[in-house]
Parts: sequence; structure tokens; C-alpha cells
Amino acid sequence: MPWLEVSVRCRSAQQPAAEAALEDLGALSVTLLDAQADTPDEHAVLEPGVGETPLWDTLVVQGLFPAGADRRGLLLALDEWLPDLHADAVSFREVADQDWERVWLDQYQPMRFGRRLWIYPWTIEPPADDGAVVVRLDPGLAFGTGTHPTTALCLEWLDGLPLAGRTVLDFGCGSGVLAIAALKLGASHAVGIDNDPQALQATADNAERNGVAAALSLATPEQAPPQPCAVVVANILANALDALAPRIAALTAPGGVLALSGILAGQEGALLARYAEWFDALEVTRREDWIRIDGVRRSDRSTEP
Repeated sequence: MPWLEVSVRCRSAQQPAAEAALEDLGALSVTLLDAQADTPDEHAVLEPGVGETPLWDTLVVQGLFPAGADRRGLLLALDEWLPDLHADAVSFREVADQDWERVWLDQYQPMRFGRRLWIYPWTIEPPADDGAVVVRLDPGLAFGTGTHPTTALCLEWLDGLPLAGRTVLDFGCGSGVLAIAALKLGASHAVGIDNDPQALQATADNAERNGVAAALSLATPEQAPPQPCAVVVANILANALDALAPRIAALTAPGGVLALSGILAGQEGALLARYAEWFDALEVTRREDWIRIDGVRRSDRSTEP
């Protein structure tokens, strides 16, 4: 099945906005390329490494969409998000599944998060290490390899929690990396929620690969279980976090902990005020241009899912 690759040529200062725009428009993955590279693959990185930012003055931000995506609609939306882009800065190309998967497998290397958590591509066999917690990952066509700062912030947060015997809800599960990491770190059960069937399939495949499928439940937002969970993580964009605040609060058990990610620096103020209605001890952690907010659910306010 072919997919539609949308390329946005921009200055490095525009990269966070271009990346956020593609993700908000429903991109299944986001790739960064050096615009001055001699070949498309020469400097490809699917997502910047942890602690790294592109050093190029000009780069290409690519988003992967279903082949039938409305090109005109995407152009109009990108023009609204990035009004100073030139008309010829956006281009389209159809690509095959194996092209996207090959780039990811060629580029991605094992990475460590927190004290003991490692994310490995499924093609690399991890060495024996009694102290390591390893997640074997193939993102399929879903966001979330761990290398993007938003995902890294969530993985490090999970690694620092006492998860034994607790249920973890991953709202916007993407590749399933957060739900699977939580299970490997000791959670007794995890729930992955996503509105994208490709994401749910990628999560199911990765859970099977990691031997935790029996402890994982998957659902669309409409099918989400009504029982609140002790640990909730939502790695989606700020506008969705704002709109879903009552739902996310209702899914967090009293005394439970929450982490919100996918927030660009400068967007955290409004979300802190929004979630303060239900959460205490709200804290902000920043990595590059991205923010994580975490807090503790109060028991004196209720809301409907």
C-alpha cells in the first residue's frame, strides 16, 4: 500500500512549528532531513536523538500520511500554521511501506532512558544484562520510537515510578512504546488508547514481540474503559490535551499520577491552568523545545469521562 510523503522545506527556526503542524494534521511519522544533503538518505534522521537538535540552517520536515490524504487540504492547513512559507516549500511524493520501514531500521540505534530502561529496534539483539529493562520495538506506521524528546520525557518519567501492581493508561499510544515500557518496568496491566487503527495494530504487534500482550488492553477513545487508572500518560499535542482535559482527569484515579507531553515550550502555561482544576503538584520538565507536565490527581473534584 503506498503512502503520501509531505515534505516541508523550512529554516531551522521553523522546524518545531512545522513538525507540530504535521503531527497535528495526522502524520503517522515525522522525518527530518538536511536540505543540503546530496541524496535524500544521506542525512536522514527519523526523529532527532535525545539531547540533539538539527544543526542545519535549512532542513526538510517530512510527514507520512495515508495515500488518499487531501493534498489541497494539507496545503491550506500548512499555510495557516506556517504563513511565511513560500508556495514551493511544500511537496508531495508517494512512497511504499518498505521505504519508510527501511529508513527507520537503518537509522535507529539502542537508547537508554532513566536508570534501567532501554529501547532496541527489533532487528538488534540486546546483550545479556540482568539490570536492564529492554523494550524491542518496531514502530510500524505509528509515532513513538523513544528518540523524540516528547517520548523520551515520558519514558524517563515511567522509569522513575514505582509501577509494580499498578495499571497504566497510555492515551494516544502510537507504537505502544510507553504502555509496553510500563509493563516491562513492572506494571500489572496497561491500557493503550488511540484513534488510529494503524497505531493500535503497531501497539499489538510490539506487545506480542515483547511478550506482554496478555497484560495489555487496546481501545479507541470511544471504547476506553470507565475505570480510572493509577498512572496515566498522554503524549499528544497541546490542543488535544486541552480539549481532552476532563476526559483525561476522569481516567486518572484519585491519588494517581499523570504525565502530559507533546507540548511546545510556551504552551505549558495554559495547560497548567487547565489541569490545576483536578491535579496538584504540577511540575514542568523541559527538553529542547518540548515540555512534560506531571502532577497528582486530587480526590476532591470529579468529572465525567
